[in-house]
Amino acid sequence: MPQISDFYGILIWLNYNDHMPPHFHAWYGEYRCIVNINDGIVKGEMPGRAIRMILEWLDQHRAELMDNWELAQNGSPLKKIEPLK
Repeated sequence: MPQISDFYGILIWLNYNDHMPPHFHAWYGEYRCIVNINDGIVKGEMPGRAIRMILEWLDQHRAELMDNWELAQNGSPLKKIEPLK
C-alpha cells in the first residue's frame, strides 16, 4: 500500500486495485480509517482533530486523489500529494 502523503503524524495511503468506491486510508498512531474521496465519509476510528485535518486536506486535493485512484486501479506508480500546511 503506497504512502502518498503525510502531515502532522497522519499517514495517507492508497491500495492498488482496491474496492469501490474511491477511497484512501489514513493512519494516525494506533488509529486507522478509510475516507471516501467523493463525499468524505469516514469509516473507522480517528480522533476528531485528525479527522478535521484529513477532511481539510481532502478538500484541497480531491482531484489529485482521484487521479491517483485511477493510477492505482491500473497498477501504475502513484504520485505524492502535498501535505496539509
